[in-house]
Amino acid sequence: MSSPKDDPKRAASEVGGSPVGADQSDPEVIGVRRGMFGVHGSGDTSGYGRLIRQITIDAGSPRPYGGYFDELVDRLAAALKEADEAVEFQDAVEKVVVYLDELTLHVRREHLPSVARRLRDDPQLRFELCLGVSGVHYPDESGRELHAVYPLSSITHGRRVRLEVAAPDGDPHIPSLFTIYPTNDWHERETYDFFGIIFDGHPSLTRIEMPDDWQGHPQRKDYPLGGVPVEYKGAKIPPPDERRSYN
Repeated sequence: MSSPKDDPKRAASEVGGSPVGADQSDPEVIGVRRGMFGVHGSGDTSGYGRLIRQITIDAGSPRPYGGYFDELVDRLAAALKEADEAVEFQDAVEKVVVYLDELTLHVRREHLPSVARRLRDDPQLRFELCLGVSGVHYPDESGRELHAVYPLSSITHGRRVRLEVAAPDGDPHIPSLFTIYPTNDWHERETYDFFGIIFDGHPSLTRIEMPDDWQGHPQRKDYPLGGVPVEYKGAKIPPPDERRSYN
């Protein structure tokens, strides 16, 4: 007999969630987090030790998206079809998510340069500024563990949009946007340094914070906390990796 700990669908029902596949628009449950931030053995006395929360992936937002979001998506779809290498919007963009008044386009990695170029060059879109790239590590999202997030800003039209791209741990390659947004140079290097995402086409993808011979990528959730024991007023405090572990 399985326990809720082993069965995300059953555990989700404990907190009022729905099983995976109950509705195509429902978020997909990929795991369950127990306690505050998934910490075990920390001596937590806050009462959060019994907290059960499902780890979900947003299935996408329905139309209308609101504000200028619908106009932006429709114009991008038209611009992609008008490009020299025409591509359908649904082939390039996996889903559209509107959350907290922000529009996020989840782009398939092979189409990232094409989408970014259309957003930059089309006169009705004109997203001239990319504010960098941030890495995210979702170890529970099998086959899509590594994400790169690009906030774009249109100074011309006073609009914003976010692009999000996923890659698996076993093939952490995402096309570089250096040739489209040169200011991404150091941002892509930092994301590679901390998360291990390889940006294909970057002119010099080397570490920017950690030493060149550093092993691993420190901001991944599977990276050991490390540290050294510390003595304080006669008490010996163990290093972080001996004090707690993350699920």
